[in-house]
Amino acid sequence: MLEVRNLTKRYGDIIAVRDISFTAAQGQILGFLGPNGAGKTTTMRILTGFLPATSGTAKVAGFDVFSESAEVRRRIGYLPESPPLYTEMTAEAYLRFVARIKGMARNTIEDAIDRVIQTCGLESVRHRLLGQLSKGFRQRAGLAQALIHDPPVLVLDEPTIGLDPIQIREIRALIQKLAGKRTVILSTHILPEVSQICEKVVIINEGKVVLEQDMASLKSSGGTLEDVFLRVIAETHGPAEATA
Repeated sequence: MLEVRNLTKRYGDIIAVRDISFTAAQGQILGFLGPNGAGKTTTMRILTGFLPATSGTAKVAGFDVFSESAEVRRRIGYLPESPPLYTEMTAEAYLRFVARIKGMARNTIEDAIDRVIQTCGLESVRHRLLGQLSKGFRQRAGLAQALIHDPPVLVLDEPTIGLDPIQIREIRALIQKLAGKRTVILSTHILPEVSQICEKVVIINEGKVVLEQDMASLKSSGGTLEDVFLRVIAETHGPAEATA
């Protein structure tokens, strides 16, 4: 469903992403881990068409992110670290706006709004202004906009950052519910999040992939994800923060 090969992104003399490759299968939840500044967000922005790569290839459902970007955008939903919300809109009006700018057929929009409002638990706030909602509900609204066009691939960049423990648990449960028919790429620095909900992990450090492994095989080896994370980061750089 997702295939990244030898992807590189340069900003002048700075190499943010260096020759990275990894894959995610259909219906799989992939955890994309790394210290701050490792290149996670840059990679997510390239995969979703917000940034061009310097070199390499990336395919979503067989479509090339760079030469077939319109087809890729139809098949991918993106929740950036800061949800792109218009706080003066109600949740329902905002989702209608997003559906229109994504080019959805008019006769499908209202049903799609009802679907994502129910899926994301927004029934009680659908007519409230986004600016008046809690952080948790705003995050749910951001997830709803990523789902409005029913994409087969969902890219989530730090979806639980800034949430309280109850909200984190709710968003994690929602992500698990969304997987199966969808491939989910979860970019995060929270190791327990990946351990609990992901089926595969990719660890990136200093712009390079340093580990790509199924969670089942990682757990069967006897080590914890935190142990593995700290070891591979130390091998490629030096001491790392446990939650970096």
